[in-house]
Amino acid sequence: MTAAPLFPGFDGLMTLSRREGVDIRPTLLRVLTDLYVQTSAHSADEERQFVELTSRLIDQVDDATRAAVRARLAIYPATPAEIMDRLGLRRAHPDQPLPLAAAITATPTDAPTVKAPTEVQLRMASNLAMRPNDAAEISDMFFAAGPSERALILHNIADTPLKASARIPAARAARALHILEMAAFAEDAENFALELGDALILPSRIATQVVNDPGGEPLACAAKALDMPSAIFQRVLLFLNPEFGSSVHNVYRLSRLYDRLSERSALVMLAAWRGSTMAVSRAKYRAALYDEERHRARAAGSQTRPAVQPGTAPATRTGTDGSKR
Repeated sequence: MTAAPLFPGFDGLMTLSRREGVDIRPTLLRVLTDLYVQTSAHSADEERQFVELTSRLIDQVDDATRAAVRARLAIYPATPAEIMDRLGLRRAHPDQPLPLAAAITATPTDAPTVKAPTEVQLRMASNLAMRPNDAAEISDMFFAAGPSERALILHNIADTPLKASARIPAARAARALHILEMAAFAEDAENFALELGDALILPSRIATQVVNDPGGEPLACAAKALDMPSAIFQRVLLFLNPEFGSSVHNVYRLSRLYDRLSERSALVMLAAWRGSTMAVSRAKYRAALYDEERHRARAAGSQTRPAVQPGTAPATRTGTDGSKR
């Protein structure tokens, strides 16, 4: 059949659709629909041609194209009845007006104004590293919290924009896991803490605090940062501290916490531990420098240089022969 002037590009599209590997049917149906709805009224030949072409393409296109065509023809008042039936559309009664959307209410004048973000909020919204003081506060808050509060802290820091530490290299972690498991079997908490601090780049003070913590949550964070398998972590809980491992409740509680703990939460807490050591070092050296400057100021103030009083002549030195010099 020859296309009517309503579809001037139909012949070219049909030629393109016959080429191997080109499926132009979805585009063709969209073009036919767009051309048809541009005119409010059509002749009998135009309607017949549109029905014939569209009917062949509706069942040969994808669902997204069919839904788009259906949406265009649903609001077009001159859509042929046969096409409406094929698309499952219902023609509205002439006396029934189309439903109107609810009016948009005006914004009340007493609506609260949006406050500008504070410096802390802007800093938290960024993905920058934690400041040493902030890291120290997070670390102290975590160690001072109870079991339920610690679990809540670890759950919440996973969604914060705080920058986490980089992952521990796989080779270093694998070596550390083997040594840590052997130290746990030997109940050697001291060497366990030394190896843990070396693997996580933590000072011995923090590593010892993590290992000896009575709750066990810091140890779970350290193990997760090393990507320790759950089975090895359970063996560590059982053997490292026999008194702690003898409690079924403790082992079960920490095992569940470890399985739910995300790697990001553990790495963020690791970043807080590392940053807290910087804060302690800065405070220590700042106090030492302050004391040194104070002692220097006192020493400088106590030293007085002899001054010649006005109107007095300098002392005259005489030699051994009695002559003046």
